[in-house]
Amino acid sequence: MQKNIFKDFQPVLFASLKNYNKEKFAADAMSGLIVGIVALPLAIAFGISSGVTPEKGIVTAIIAGFIISFLGGSHVQIGGPTGAFIVIVYGIVEQFGVTGLAIATVLAGIMLVLMGFLKLGTVIKFIPYPIVVGFTSGIALTIFSTQIKDLFGLSFDKAPSDFFAKWGAYFQHIDTINWWATGIGVVSVVIIFLTPKISKKIPGSLVSIILMTVVVLVMRNYFGITGVETIGDRFQINSQLPQAMPIGFSLESVRILFPSAFTIAMLGAIESLLSATVADGVIGKQHNSNMELVAQGVANIVTPFFGGIPATGAIARTMTNINNGGRSPVAGIIHAAVLLLILLFLGDLTKHIPMACLAGVLVVVAYNMSEWRTFRSLAKQSKSTLAVLLTTFTLTVVFDLTIAIEVGLLLAIFLFLKRMNESTQVSVTTGKIDISKDIESHSGKLQDEVLHLPKGVEVYEIDGPFFFGVANKFDDIMRGIGERAHIRIIRMRKVPFIDATGLNNLQNLCKNSKREKIQIILSGVNDRVRASIESSKIPGIIGEENICSNIHLAVERAIMLSEKMTEEDKPKKHKHL
Repeated sequence: MQKNIFKDFQPVLFASLKNYNKEKFAADAMSGLIVGIVALPLAIAFGISSGVTPEKGIVTAIIAGFIISFLGGSHVQIGGPTGAFIVIVYGIVEQFGVTGLAIATVLAGIMLVLMGFLKLGTVIKFIPYPIVVGFTSGIALTIFSTQIKDLFGLSFDKAPSDFFAKWGAYFQHIDTINWWATGIGVVSVVIIFLTPKISKKIPGSLVSIILMTVVVLVMRNYFGITGVETIGDRFQINSQLPQAMPIGFSLESVRILFPSAFTIAMLGAIESLLSATVADGVIGKQHNSNMELVAQGVANIVTPFFGGIPATGAIARTMTNINNGGRSPVAGIIHAAVLLLILLFLGDLTKHIPMACLAGVLVVVAYNMSEWRTFRSLAKQSKSTLAVLLTTFTLTVVFDLTIAIEVGLLLAIFLFLKRMNESTQVSVTTGKIDISKDIESHSGKLQDEVLHLPKGVEVYEIDGPFFFGVANKFDDIMRGIGERAHIRIIRMRKVPFIDATGLNNLQNLCKNSKREKIQIILSGVNDRVRASIESSKIPGIIGEENICSNIHLAVERAIMLSEKMTEEDKPKKHKHL
């Protein structure tokens, strides 16, 4: 038993190293080097846009990237800060400061570890697609709206956090537009889009940052144009190894930050597992979703102590890893090492990167996140799909991601219950039953293809899980019948399981039927459902002998009981209200 538990939570890295060789290492090393370079501008951009300093984004990519690759359940997943967290992180920093963010991130990490050990990884992947698209599209629009100030070099103190107020401020200060910054930002976007047409292996964001940084340096040093703001103008870059710092936890801070931590955990779980699933489809391997959640959790527990921000699996960097030949977690570990070397030896150079260029990088990130084609396709589907899509999208943009995540999960639960309830069908049969296509047998003997039912005996067939709505369906069907049956056979051969609510409703149905002198006989109950029924009061209400293994025994039992019943024992005609 303990061996199986260990196997369920074994990092993929350990299994990958069993048959590792020089060729695989060479491929992973080259991929890790490229991914590390690609991750640098994104880590800086995500750090700044999240309301913290640039090096905190790099530190997150280093520490979380290493832990996620070392402990993760995916062969190729690359972890680090992502655009999806910008909105929630910025809001937490604004309201609770960097310390509040650290507490929320650690709490989120603990939640992710618990989700992994409770094996909830497979459950999270079943969140309806319209909800996920609504989240990501809403986040994309929010990220885009936060970059307008830097993209156009607008001059005012600080943009409001509210979506509409933010755009109002932009239009109010449109006359302060900096055309040099606008040119840098627009050209950066163009370069990022055009680079893949020249070479798909060279990241457009890196090309853009290098070229635009050189352009701005030339403008400053040779032409005296100093109007384009750089990272160094706004931040002090610390190019040293991060020191571990204590985090001041308290019951009050945990209580206040718990909703934000839950949002970080759920968003991280959804994004990382979606990224790992996409990667599986490309490399033809399967990830361990529960181990991946554990790794994400540990990364988010450790990283805040070194000043880092929330991290998760990054789909763009993961696909870059795959496209450049990475096939084991070693590539992710090397990517973290490359970032560490860049921070230590080249970190001081990042201060020359223009803010308008970083804004251009994030505009492209937002565009890629928007999934506008998917959004448009889903919007053309059913009204319920459109309602769910627009609800999560609007809540993400207008309110905040915490509310959107909570409402989105509630919508997912309600949709699941609604669909499961609709999938359970109840049919009624009187007179005779055609069992020519049934697989039920009785004592191994060949049976007649038609079973004849005595007058006053009805057979109710339940097809699907027994949820609370089934009892209401029983009631609706009974109301449409003029003659009250005195024996009802409930055929449950197609009921895979029964939940506590369904069991309680079935028990109440048996009680009410007994009160109305209607005998209930259960037929075709499988072992799992029977165990649940025997733990209830149902056997005492209807009698153990009236729980039959197949329809033949149930009909024989009904015929015998029907013959014994007197007119006084039988219920009267149903009175319609």
